[in-house]
Order: sequence, then structure tokens, then C-alpha cells
Amino acid sequence: MNPSAAQLRIDDQRLWQSLMDLAAIGATPKGGVCRIALTPEDQQGRDLVVQWFQQAGLSVRVDEVGNVFGRRAGTDPQARAVATGSHIDTQPTGGKFDGNYGVMAGLEVVRTLNVHGIQTRAPIEVAFWTNEEGTRFTPVMMGSGAFAGVFGAKDMHLQQDGAGISVGEALQRIGYLGDVACGAVPGGAFAAYFEAHIEQGPVLEAYDKPIGIVSGALGQQWYDVTVTGMDAHAGPTPMELRHDALLAAARMVEAVNRIALDEAPHGRGTVGHVQVLPNSRNVIPGQVKFTVDFRNLSQAGLDRMDAAMRQQFAALAAQCQCTVEMAQVVKFEPCVFDPDCVASVRQAATQLGYAHMEVVSGAGHDAVYVNQVAPTAMIFVPCKDGISHNEIEDAQPEHLVAGCNVLLHAMLARAGVA
Repeated sequence: MNPSAAQLRIDDQRLWQSLMDLAAIGATPKGGVCRIALTPEDQQGRDLVVQWFQQAGLSVRVDEVGNVFGRRAGTDPQARAVATGSHIDTQPTGGKFDGNYGVMAGLEVVRTLNVHGIQTRAPIEVAFWTNEEGTRFTPVMMGSGAFAGVFGAKDMHLQQDGAGISVGEALQRIGYLGDVACGAVPGGAFAAYFEAHIEQGPVLEAYDKPIGIVSGALGQQWYDVTVTGMDAHAGPTPMELRHDALLAAARMVEAVNRIALDEAPHGRGTVGHVQVLPNSRNVIPGQVKFTVDFRNLSQAGLDRMDAAMRQQFAALAAQCQCTVEMAQVVKFEPCVFDPDCVASVRQAATQLGYAHMEVVSGAGHDAVYVNQVAPTAMIFVPCKDGISHNEIEDAQPEHLVAGCNVLLHAMLARAGVA
């Protein structure tokens, strides 16, 4: 890298203002953002970002599921693009930074290169992916999954929201039903992809590190569990003769916690939704349905958790004279990011003098799917109290600047300065 490029730093005020301007679209009274995928608010957000892309001299293309890419040409016509990005759709009570930071950081990289007249050998691309949150349509991370070939574009067009509106119809309504095939990139697949993101957890803040070097993401396996006993009157039925589905389920919830603790430090186990039937004050519950979310850094770890759950749930159901059925409904393989891309992030953080630490993502991100088709890495910055998917989500400007500077130099290292 030439000396002038080595001294490059992003414009902190410009980055912050872009984040605040985007956050004004769908702003909520408590300071958050509601900009759900493929709604009119999402269209407004997309239009604004596309306008910024064009003003920055990027050529814009839109694919079949509405993923948007802005491309800055490189000097080598044979070089494959170095890309970055994230998403701009939010949760119904989302924050200003989840996803949005990654897109604005990518745009700020381009703006910085433009201002300083820096040309790169390889093209630079900034992407924003459709329906990462999965709030209105399933599956989550729809756009990046379709880009990676995990989902078919035509199948995604048929997915419907609660009102019966399909993804295809919604894309047409907002003007983002593109004609570029999913996964098609001019000049071939990305040479590298970097995604900057708030951590959405408390680790970086707890260790007072502004930069997280993300080596991978936890694999996930989700289950729907049904425990069946027998409804009975709460008064006349002796304790020893009950078939109490809720008692069995309660013991299973505690087992989920134990199973995850046995897989420390990367095991996670969560029961997030419970439905009790008949849900009456004086009736012994005859059926309980609940969800289990297991996460681990390795497939072997997930397999151990799965086996432990099945064994323990069967025993607990028998103790309570009930039966149990388990159905796996989601599976994300554990993700290990490209060592060379991770090294580029680490080197950039070191050269810039930012304190950093190795971390693993507990949440899913678009980078997890992009990693299947391109060398990928992520950069985390802290968020206040580890809170995300919440209107009070917050991040320190100096941390956002640090992450964006690391992104800039990691991308330059891969794209090359002409």
C-alpha cells in the first residue's frame, strides 16, 4: 500500500450523519427504527441509499430478490470485486445500527476513496441484502441466502406475509424486482467480502475493546417440541396420578439450560416460546408446545446437544407419564470465516492501533451465507449494554469510526491500490 493510502481515515461526521439520515426513515418515538422489509418505508430507505450510491459514482444493479449492489470500477478489468455490505431492513422495534452500520460503513469507504482520489486495482462493491431480519417474510437472511444459492429466487417470490402478499408482489410494488440473476457478479464471484456490524452482545464492551475480529459464527439448530399428557381437574386428581405436560416441559426447559452450560463457552440453549393447553387456572395442562434454540461453534457440539436433549427429554416425559415429540425446523451449519480475510481485519486493526480481540458471532448474519460462495470475514464494534433488536440500541461514534477504518484498510489490502 502506498504511503498516502496507508494514512487514509474515514470522515467520522459524514458516517454519523448518514446513519442518522437513514434512521429518520421509519423512526419510532423511542428513538428506534421500524423499516420492515419490502414495505413503503423500506422503499424509501432503499431509494435514499441508491441515491447515495449514485452520487458516489457507483453503478447500481438489482437482482431477482431485490439485493442491491453498488460498484466502483477498479483499474484491472480482470480483477474480481472486493465487497462489503449488510442490510437496511429492521425489526418492528429495531435500532439505528443493526445492519445499517455495515451498509453506511461500506458507502463511507467509497466516499473516502473518492475524496482522496485513491484508485483500487480490483473493483469495490457495496451491497444491501433483502429481508435479513425475516420479520415480514421467511426465511431470515433471504437475500444473501438466494445470492449464495441456498434458496431459489422463484421459491422466494412465492413466500407470503401474514396478509397473503408475496415477496414477488412486494418487490414489484416498491420497484425493486430486479432482472439480474441471483449470485451473478460482473467479472466473477467476489474475491473477498467483509461485513462490519455491531456486536449485538456484551463481550466487547465488557472487555473494553473497540474491535472484534470475528473468526466465525455459531451453528444453529431449532426445534419445535410437543409434550402430551392429559387434561384433568386440578382438585380431584391426586399428584401421583397426574399426566402433567407442563411439569414435564418445565423440567425440559431446565435441561436445555444444563445442556448448553455443558458446552461452555460456545454452547447456547434457549426456550423462547411456550404454549400451554388448555391454559386454564384449574386444569392440569394436557399439552405444552415450546421451542428450543441450540447454538454451538462446531457441528460435533450441536450433535452432542441434540443427543443429550433427546435422551433427557424422553426420560423426563416418562417421569411425568407423558410423551414428547421433537421436530427440527431450522439448521444453520457452524461458520468458519476465511483465515486470510480474518487476517486482513486483524492486520488493519493492529496497524491502526485499535485494541481488539477474537470473537465468535452468536447471531446469524448475511456474511454467513456469503461465506459459502466467497472468502468472508466480519468486523464487530461494541453496542451499549449488548442490546440490539430494540429501540434503545446504541453505539459510540468513536467505535463506529474505528470499525469503518478497519473495514477501509482490510478492503484496500485485498483490492490493492493502483
